[in-house]
Amino acid sequence: VGIYLKSNGIMVIGTGEVAGPDGTVAEPSLGILQSGDYIEAVNGSPLSTKEELMEEVNDSQGQETVLTVRRSGTEIDVKINPAMSADGDYKLGAWVRDDTQGIGTITFLTKEGSFGALGHGIADADTGTLLEMSEGNLYDTEIVGIRRGRTGDPGQLTGLIRYRKQLLCGNLEKNTVAGIFGTCTERLKDRAGTEALQVGYRQEVELGEAWIRSGMSGEIRDYRAEIIEIYRKERDVNKGMVLRVTDPELLRTAGGIVQGMSGSPILQNGKIIGAVTHVFVQDSAKGFGIFIENMLEQLIR
Repeated sequence: VGIYLKSNGIMVIGTGEVAGPDGTVAEPSLGILQSGDYIEAVNGSPLSTKEELMEEVNDSQGQETVLTVRRSGTEIDVKINPAMSADGDYKLGAWVRDDTQGIGTITFLTKEGSFGALGHGIADADTGTLLEMSEGNLYDTEIVGIRRGRTGDPGQLTGLIRYRKQLLCGNLEKNTVAGIFGTCTERLKDRAGTEALQVGYRQEVELGEAWIRSGMSGEIRDYRAEIIEIYRKERDVNKGMVLRVTDPELLRTAGGIVQGMSGSPILQNGKIIGAVTHVFVQDSAKGFGIFIENMLEQLIR
């Protein structure tokens, strides 16, 4: 599926310089804003997009501006004097982001209409922190290319996402370390079919043959793999087991596990036991998996 997620506030990626009309350089946000901050309001006016932030800052005409910022879950007010840039606009001297998008794999649907996907949270690419979301959606996606993984390059699925209401598959409600969760639409239910699987808990997982279920080829199929390590007491929930792909077809087309396969169900002895979370950068035939119970726990929190 294609994933679109909107942040809860305008996320600060970092601070930088503002070159003025006369060639001088200012850093108005240095030491005031921090990477990972979320800007919620300017002079008391709530924000929902980075464009609104830019407009409010420019309207300040360089006068002291009060930003309401959420930092580590706590709201604080900070004061900044925006600097005039070479183009005549006033700027904070900060890099910001208000949304993110990408491709991932649905792990499971429940009879009640909930879904779990990815097996890991969506983190900001620059700060590495879990993105605090306000809303998000899943959409149909078409895989148009596969870049094979090789040593030092994990490979990637390339897809085409059309953000249209009629292609909506689900609504996101939670972004957690164990994956993304929400409610699926009838469209997604129809695509998924009605096959039900028993849950295999961590104590049932064993070394040896397993299967990775993926739709990367355009059809849902199972690829042979083996579980080579199990970490039942690992604190990092994304690294409960280590897999090695042994399926000749998956090795030939993708080199093993590639980016975009996160969330692919792991099956063993006819049960769903987990999901693929990460690929080994130095060996794309190997990857980590999360135990399915760590994802299911998020549905009842």
